[in-house]
Amino acid sequence: MKFDKELQRETAKIGMTATLGVTVVTSMFMKNKASKKAHVIAGAAFCGFTLWHTLLYDSKKKKSVNNSKENIEELEIDIKTI
Repeated sequence: MKFDKELQRETAKIGMTATLGVTVVTSMFMKNKASKKAHVIAGAAFCGFTLWHTLLYDSKKKKSVNNSKENIEELEIDIKTI
């Protein structure tokens, strides 16, 4: 089963929400050794989900570069036909 971009984005958002929730809850119990460990792991997982979520979107800069390349190719074709 292949996951489309929308499903991946939703999964990343759910992961971000869950790990942020764990980070907030465990922050209240930082004197407890297990809670402190869970806090650090949840924080790292949150960073991972955030990075994954960011990479699922195309950057505007990348789109503008692709559009400018297409425009140049169109101009070259127009010049050749003249």
